[in-house]
Amino acid sequence: MSDLFLLSEAQMRRIEPYFPFSHGIARVNDRLIVSGIIYVIRNGLRWRDAPRTYGPHKTIYNRFVRWSALGVFNRIFSALAGAAGEPDRLMIDATHLKAHRTAASLLKKGLFPDALDEPRAG
Repeated sequence: MSDLFLLSEAQMRRIEPYFPFSHGIARVNDRLIVSGIIYVIRNGLRWRDAPRTYGPHKTIYNRFVRWSALGVFNRIFSALAGAAGEPDRLMIDATHLKAHRTAASLLKKGLFPDALDEPRAG
């Protein structure tokens, strides 16, 4: 069973303070559910393809969606990144994406109003 857990007990203790409080009914094993979430995302699976040993796929999905909406993962990532201090390296992503020619019309429809107000460098 220990090979199912993708986070050690020490790692779980570090992130547990960021989990929301359980009101009423106690939650199932958070360590197992978090491991299921990590497993699905890391392997690029659909939620229903999560191994049954992590629990019902609907539970894993619902917990991910609920905690994402509450900002739980953002707080965990911010706290862990902040605890590391100043990085000794920075990485620049050079991803290039092509947009469909109709994507330019989004500015004209007012979906990004700040982009039109900025002065253009000439």
